[in-house]
Amino acid sequence: MSGQYDIAIVGAGMAGASLAAVLGNRVRVLLLEAEDRPGYHATGRSAAFWTESYGGPGVQPLTTASGVFLEENGFLSPRGALTIARAGQEAELELFAASFAALGVRVEMLGRAGLEAKIPGLRPGWTLGAFEPDCRDIDVAGLHQHYLATAKRAGTELRCSARLAGAAEHAGGWHLRLDDGREAAATILVNAAGAWADPVAEMAGVRPLGIAPFRRTIAQLRVAPAVPDDLPLVLDLAERFYFKPDAGRLWLSPHDETPSPPCDAAPEEIDVATAIARLEEVTDWAVERVEHRWAGLRSFAPDRLPVYGFDPAVPRYFWFAGQGGFGIQTAPAAADLAARLLCGDPPGAVDPTPYAPDRFS
Repeated sequence: MSGQYDIAIVGAGMAGASLAAVLGNRVRVLLLEAEDRPGYHATGRSAAFWTESYGGPGVQPLTTASGVFLEENGFLSPRGALTIARAGQEAELELFAASFAALGVRVEMLGRAGLEAKIPGLRPGWTLGAFEPDCRDIDVAGLHQHYLATAKRAGTELRCSARLAGAAEHAGGWHLRLDDGREAAATILVNAAGAWADPVAEMAGVRPLGIAPFRRTIAQLRVAPAVPDDLPLVLDLAERFYFKPDAGRLWLSPHDETPSPPCDAAPEEIDVATAIARLEEVTDWAVERVEHRWAGLRSFAPDRLPVYGFDPAVPRYFWFAGQGGFGIQTAPAAADLAARLLCGDPPGAVDPTPYAPDRFS
């Protein structure tokens, strides 16, 4: 694996794979993955939806700009998203809906009758909803494989089981050492390491930005009556749960954010139990079985916006991290934005300024 590369990307999940694909054959790219296969961590554990309000107004431009690519290339399928509120939260929900409608997101306000039509068995107390008809399910595995295949055709060199063990900057760029003793050289080093973003920065002698991983839990349930196929993604305005159907089953999350070290995250029984208890506050469905459970790590910068751009103190070090739980739905626009910065191209559909790492200087 010795040789000189223009760009070395640490991490071959959705972030690293999408960036390698968009860079194409313009530069020589080395894509390093610590695990034995790409996408083992956050990418492979996504709840798999695209909705423009998820992540907040600061993330919405990336999500909206990604929608065209995802739709045109067949990675989206109809779903709809419904954010629901209890009595007393009407003003808060109306503000939520108005803030996104002002950004061009389609939002329809629903009363109790509208909620009952979309969520059978809805318990009393839930009085108002904000429905986003444009929400879609994402074929996460298909999108990730598309990016990996595109990058490979363009000449990207992917190396799995290639954990970065050291990175030293020198006059010509970076000298990289892997934990199996192999070495490589690159002019620019890109940190797309997800939950490991800050440790990778420290390894390279770059000041970490405070990108912190948090555990998120999802359980797959069999419920009675059976989950309707046209059930929308249902989210709580207070961010205590969300759920959606999948092949006749229900995917349910307690919307947990538990601080965690970077690791192979595993679900905790208490989090699954909490999710089920919260579901029982919403519907009268009976949970017959927990068929599967998993957890992944969502990594946030201190202001909860992603970090895309060259480090202000180390000019050949590029941040592509802090995507939180919205890295899948924003991948096309984020990769385009980052590739333009790396190649010195003019900005595209999304202004890179809000995501620049120098905001933490």
